[in-house]
Formats: sequence, C-alpha cells, structure tokens
Amino acid sequence: MSFAVIRTGGKQYRVAPNGVIAVEKLEAEPGASITFHDVLALSTEAGLVLGAPLVPGATVTATVLEQRRGDKIIIFKKRRRQNSRRKNGHRQHETVLRITAIAA
Repeated sequence: MSFAVIRTGGKQYRVAPNGVIAVEKLEAEPGASITFHDVLALSTEAGLVLGAPLVPGATVTATVLEQRRGDKIIIFKKRRRQNSRRKNGHRQHETVLRITAIAA
C-alpha cells in the first residue's frame, strides 16, 4: 500500500490515496484541488523514500470536500481559594480533504 507523509499547518499527516483528512484551514472553495509539495516521506512498491527534509519532485494532490469548524474545546482556568474562575470555549476552523493522487 502506498502512502505519503505531508506537512501542512505546522503538523504532519500520513495520507493514502482516497483517504479523508481534516487539516488546519486552507483558503480554498469546496471542490477545488490543492497540491502539497511538502512531502516528507513516500512509500511505494519499491520501498520507503525519506526526504532530507523533503522528497524531491514528490507531490500530493487533494480535493476540498468542505470547510468546517471542529469540536468545541473548553478552556477552564481556576485559581483555588481566590474565588476566581474563567470558562472559555473555542472551535478551530478546519478544511476536510480527500487525497486524490500521490505522485513521485
């Protein structure tokens, strides 16, 4: 099975063809195609190729499925014995992608 490791949004993702991933928000409309050139590792039938730091000439193409917001994260800070509490919520914007092709 072929896969690749890409870098986007300061994080690394292991992707396979026809896989679905949610990444940090990218400026693209649903249905648009995105190409990632930051390929850190590439696995094919010939074997595993590790980049130093990137694999030269390797690209990963993905299609944008939707733009959404992730699950709510609760930030609760309490200073004990001070009668001080603060509760806050946050939902991160994210882009859902379907991997269409991995090219060496």
